[in-house]
Amino acid sequence: MLLKPCFLSQILIDDQDNQFVIFVAEREGNRRIPIVIGPMEAVAIDRAVKGQRFSRPLTHDLFINVLEAVGMRCKEVRIVDLKEGTFFAELLLGNDGEKEVRIDCRPSDALALMVRLPETPLMVEENVLAEAGMP
Repeated sequence: MLLKPCFLSQILIDDQDNQFVIFVAEREGNRRIPIVIGPMEAVAIDRAVKGQRFSRPLTHDLFINVLEAVGMRCKEVRIVDLKEGTFFAELLLGNDGEKEVRIDCRPSDALALMVRLPETPLMVEENVLAEAGMP
């Protein structure tokens, strides 16, 4: 698996057409991939990027709280595959010891966590960038 460092470059929310797309771009290159997501995930990502806070934890905040409570952290967010137009992602979780766990997830949920954990790197499989990447 050849993973390339990337970042969340744009969130496109078009309420009129009910279209929600996030763009992930290479850190060292010019390719970017568009990922269509649901409206709830788009709002969750957009709110976190804008720094909005709520008195009670939302779902992605809850997940982060649970990770912290059990001594784990999100070490990487990975977009690892593209099948029939659907992107696949995983979270690489770990602790200060040697334990690491990979969790299958949707890219939208992975990115909603990542924007809440700015130190977490976003990595994309080279084959995904080669297939779906656009300048």
